[in-house]
Amino acid sequence: MIVTLGTGLIAVVLTTGLVLLLPAMGRPTLPFGVRVSVERVDDPAVIAARRSFARLTVAAGALVAVVTIALLLLTRSGATIGVTTSVLAVLDVLLFHRAHRMIRTAKLTGGWAAERRQGVAVDTTFRTDPVRVPWPWALPALAVVLLTAGVGWARYGTLPATLPPLLGYTAEPARREPTTVLSAFQPVIFQLAVILIAVALVLVVLRARPELDAARPRGSARRYRVYLRGTAVMALLTAACLTLSLLLAALRLWEIVTPSTLWQVVVYAPLGLPVVGWLMWEVKVGQAGHRLPALPGEEQEDSGLGQRDDDQHWHLAGSIYVNRRDPALLVHDRLLSWSWTLNFGHPVAWILLGALAVGLIVLAGLLLAGVV
Repeated sequence: MIVTLGTGLIAVVLTTGLVLLLPAMGRPTLPFGVRVSVERVDDPAVIAARRSFARLTVAAGALVAVVTIALLLLTRSGATIGVTTSVLAVLDVLLFHRAHRMIRTAKLTGGWAAERRQGVAVDTTFRTDPVRVPWPWALPALAVVLLTAGVGWARYGTLPATLPPLLGYTAEPARREPTTVLSAFQPVIFQLAVILIAVALVLVVLRARPELDAARPRGSARRYRVYLRGTAVMALLTAACLTLSLLLAALRLWEIVTPSTLWQVVVYAPLGLPVVGWLMWEVKVGQAGHRLPALPGEEQEDSGLGQRDDDQHWHLAGSIYVNRRDPALLVHDRLLSWSWTLNFGHPVAWILLGALAVGLIVLAGLLLAGVV
């Protein structure tokens, strides 16, 4: 019971800590997803929204922690942790939206958008000389795949007649299937899928519209290049960690390692590395790389322009972007500093979502039919 209580408290603390980091990692000119000028970064309304959000978030975390402990003592069910953590996440989202509305209201009533002539910064070198995919950083993931395939090939001839199906990083021992090439090499197939998805995401992100600051175009363009390359490297290293966990899961699937709780912890251990790595990276560089150190002269750079006010195209506190006049399909997210989002005003976005929906329906049908 002590372990369950500790797990519940850790879940609440981690959720609260991550939410508190969100506004800290965002660009100073995008507090809680609202576009403001450089002069309004330290406006009393912005500071009040930040402080109110921090106090209420901590209070919500403390309240949910107390409720979690009480429910765990009453129900003695680990499922309670998932329920209370989900409730806390909803509360945190509502508090974030509250802070967003506070700053948005102050901006509209104070006429902040009219204080500077608005414009946009464009750097054509992102098309003529784009950030390249850092292919050498894909070698660790590829090496893990080759190692997994080699171990599987050496073990394949001595495998038992049946194997448990691999569900992500765990096997289902209660059900066994005939040993075939496909069933035995499931980990390798999953590894290849992880690498392909990671490379595809990197290619898409590197070609997405750059997030530049009209007030500081040169500095923001240089920082964004560094940010893009680092993000691509982190994505490829994340793929390496995922494939490593699949290798460890394969050793248990192929009965090279005896299943145990300790080994399950070992299997999941590499998955924690990307989480820590991404947090450290984002804390260091910030949204679109705004935390990166400036070169001589960049701190004094000021074009006299303010970034074009496009708040009307952002919804749900800066998490959904809808602009039919914007040709960009993928734009940098305002809510999460490390993510990009689709422009839901672009027809291709709905084609992609439709294709995804059809794929999920087909997959569900295959699951119900027992094909997969």
